[in-house]
Amino acid sequence: MTRIGIIIGSTRPGRNGEQVAQWVRETAAARGDAEFELIDLLDHRLPHLDEPYPAMSGQYEHEHTKAWRDRITQFDGFVIVTPEYNGSTTGVLKTALDFLYAEWNNKAVGLVSYGFSGGNRAADYLRLVCGTLQMAVAGPQVMLPLATEFEGNTVFKPSARSAAMLDALLNQVVGWSTALVAVRAVPAAA
Repeated sequence: MTRIGIIIGSTRPGRNGEQVAQWVRETAAARGDAEFELIDLLDHRLPHLDEPYPAMSGQYEHEHTKAWRDRITQFDGFVIVTPEYNGSTTGVLKTALDFLYAEWNNKAVGLVSYGFSGGNRAADYLRLVCGTLQMAVAGPQVMLPLATEFEGNTVFKPSARSAAMLDALLNQVVGWSTALVAVRAVPAAA
């Protein structure tokens, strides 16, 4: 069965991302067309790029990188839940993406963002990063403004519109993730 990882892109104390990721997981699990699992960056304390070789080389020396590689390799696609910090995503999420390369290639990704303006700039930034990592970025995006989707800016209360957007996003992520299994099975040209 297709496996989708839901990455919580914030490690900040009191983060809203955990509530959002749980909502994504619960919604996704009710579908029955793929397996969904949370990936919490709090469980993967990656330092700031301490590998001696670029990720494109696939030569990983440190155990934390190998553990991260093993975690990511088991999934066919991802949903990234990201806040918007200063017009971008979090440093910890960018570092987690930068630690690997081939492990992201030819996998689908959907973006769920939140923030004062819904996190749109963070998602735009991630579209570029994920495209460079050769990921298929789903067209539908879920944007969650703090003023309308969070009671008191802290308690997540998703709207029916957000739920409909999440369904559209999950349709593409599952569909593309399933289709890209065949692409990953083709050996790379020498």
